[in-house]
Amino acid sequence: MAQQALPERGARLGRPMGSAATRRTVHGVVLLLPGGEPVGTRRPSRMSAASVLPLARRLVRAGQDEGLAAHVVHYRRRGWNGSAADPAADAEWAADEVGRLYGDVPVCLTGHGMGGRAALRAAGHPAVSTVVALAPWLPEPDATLAPDPVKQLVGRQVLIAHGTNDERTDPDLSYRLAERAKKVNRNVCRFEVHTDGHGLHQHRSEVRALTSDFLLGSLFATGYSRPVADALAAPPPLGLRMPLAVGFGSTLRQ
Repeated sequence: MAQQALPERGARLGRPMGSAATRRTVHGVVLLLPGGEPVGTRRPSRMSAASVLPLARRLVRAGQDEGLAAHVVHYRRRGWNGSAADPAADAEWAADEVGRLYGDVPVCLTGHGMGGRAALRAAGHPAVSTVVALAPWLPEPDATLAPDPVKQLVGRQVLIAHGTNDERTDPDLSYRLAERAKKVNRNVCRFEVHTDGHGLHQHRSEVRALTSDFLLGSLFATGYSRPVADALAAPPPLGLRMPLAVGFGSTLRQ
């Protein structure tokens, strides 16, 4: 007797953090999008989702007075998988789910690596107002592969941060995307984390402070700290090659 294939498990949201976990009113949600692989149909490993939990905790601590909730998005598959763009589709599903759970609240998509690309690609969802892409994976365009689109970023607040020593995802490709995005949306900024690699571990506290400041200013209109405001206002190339200096976190909201 032939065996029947088991139905594929769908994407899901991780446990609620922040205001949702404490049953307070939720006024905004950040969805954390982990990294992954270019190709792969198996379920992601638990370590993938766990890698973004420290950032999620930092963000909900910073946004507790504003009513911020956070969820990690658990993908259906671990790969991007070409034109299927599976993580981006899962991010759009998650934004829909936010509306079902919390109503009409603004959403920030925050992703690392492949999750950064998913955040940028899914930004056109009507609930999304803010995008943070950390060391985003963006493949090199060629004769058969067009550059990633940027039209979906119009009307969104967009932050990209990339380590200059990243050997897994090319920082020059995120600069090129930011340059194209800036032409259709002035609210795009990009920070270069000098000497840091793909994981952005060397300047972790500065990157988390930057992300927190940008998220709060974008989701809740609390205003940006000076370095973020300067980066948004500066024209290319300065506004897209803004250095993230050591000690940067001390100048931002904690």
